[in-house]
Amino acid sequence: MGGGAAGLMCAASAAKRGKSVWILDHANKVGKKILMSGGGRCNFTNYFIEPENFLSTNPHFCISALSRYTQYDFLELVGKYDLAYHEKTLGQLFCDNKAKDILHILLSECDTSGVVIHTQCHIETLDSCGSQEKNSENVPDDVKPRFILQTSLGEVACHSVVVATGGLSIPTMGATGLGYDVAKQFGLRVKPRYASLVPFTFKDHQHMPLLSMMQSLAGVALPVSVSCQNQSFSEALLFTHKGLSGPAILQISNYWNTGDTVTIDFLPHESLELILQKCQQENDRSELKNILSRYMPKRFVNVWLESHPSLQALTEKSVAQYSKADIQQLVVLFHAWECVPAGTEGYKTAEVTKGGVDTDDVSSKTFEAKKTPGLFFVGEVLDVTGWLGGYNFQWAWASGYCAAQYV
Repeated sequence: MGGGAAGLMCAASAAKRGKSVWILDHANKVGKKILMSGGGRCNFTNYFIEPENFLSTNPHFCISALSRYTQYDFLELVGKYDLAYHEKTLGQLFCDNKAKDILHILLSECDTSGVVIHTQCHIETLDSCGSQEKNSENVPDDVKPRFILQTSLGEVACHSVVVATGGLSIPTMGATGLGYDVAKQFGLRVKPRYASLVPFTFKDHQHMPLLSMMQSLAGVALPVSVSCQNQSFSEALLFTHKGLSGPAILQISNYWNTGDTVTIDFLPHESLELILQKCQQENDRSELKNILSRYMPKRFVNVWLESHPSLQALTEKSVAQYSKADIQQLVVLFHAWECVPAGTEGYKTAEVTKGGVDTDDVSSKTFEAKKTPGLFFVGEVLDVTGWLGGYNFQWAWASGYCAAQYV
């Protein structure tokens, strides 16, 4: 159920074992999120995959699959098709050309293995049929139907069902909560779900017009270190008309909960205290904004200083006149600026869904529901969420491959 990254990987891998596999997907074509990922170039995995890069209520759940099907296993598949790729930053691997190259690999693997793909197929009901199914008495146990699906294309009987329906992210691409409904129907618990790897939104407050300030900076990007819940990331930040985005913000959104404070260092590779002290020692008469503009975008510096009335007095005197308290005030503002986002942009722009099918109800070895033989869950529908940078695709490849060994 589902023709995304995990579903395609699982289907091809199971068919290679001689299984008769159908993919049922309600969209008009499979792999849509693959095609739009990574700006159309698909960040398909990462050199530095570790279990620590994944969030789950059970942090140990992902260890087995990630060790049994690694990033190098997927790169071996990529090499089989001579796909050209490159490392961008932080181990992130992208196609040199288009994301459709990754989809082509998966579809080719499915095709050569005999996978049948049915698109525009809406699943109406899924029920277990039990051993009493007529005409099944003389059928071997490993192919005996255990489930009946009523679909818009007719009735389907099968021995195993793999739920690879993804999460709730980007509903315009066809995301639904079908996988969670199936899990609940068969008695599996579902953890609360949240939009994740998603931009923050802000509102204006009486004492601090946060949103107005960010709108004035929309389009400005700079390297930062952002922290929340004892986790930090050093990547780029982008101001938007709604608030904050960019890789650093998307990463920290995985760890942010409503009401949490986010701390941002706008000079992660410098010490503003040392910079200002050096200016004082050299009797530098430059204005504060000119000094800061040597290290940060000029537009950011100007708006930032203008938006904090408490700095008015500092901008009216030379750096040479600053007291230690003055310098510390600036250090806090630029190295440890705190904000509380009003929320996120939600599933509309979120790259992934955090939360999902409770991993305590699923085998970490087989991905089979512990209480329902033949029912499997893989990919984003599970309560496993990776960092930005190819981690979630690797989870799709690994979980899909591992489940395929047991269907």
